[in-house]
Amino acid sequence: MWRTSSRSGGEGDCVEVAGFADSVGVRDSKDRQGPVLTFAPDAWTGFVRATCSGALTSRP
Repeated sequence: MWRTSSRSGGEGDCVEVAGFADSVGVRDSKDRQGPVLTFAPDAWTGFVRATCSGALTSRP
């Protein structure tokens, strides 16, 4: 089942995430029939942790 980010502004312009048997899928909520990026569960967990910790902030 696909889930929309809890931080979504409700405008439909965010990503959706789904857990599969051996991967995590990410897709654009505006293009649900479009491509899906898949990640190994450990890679996705590392990405989420880095994002939450602020390690991936944009720099000028």
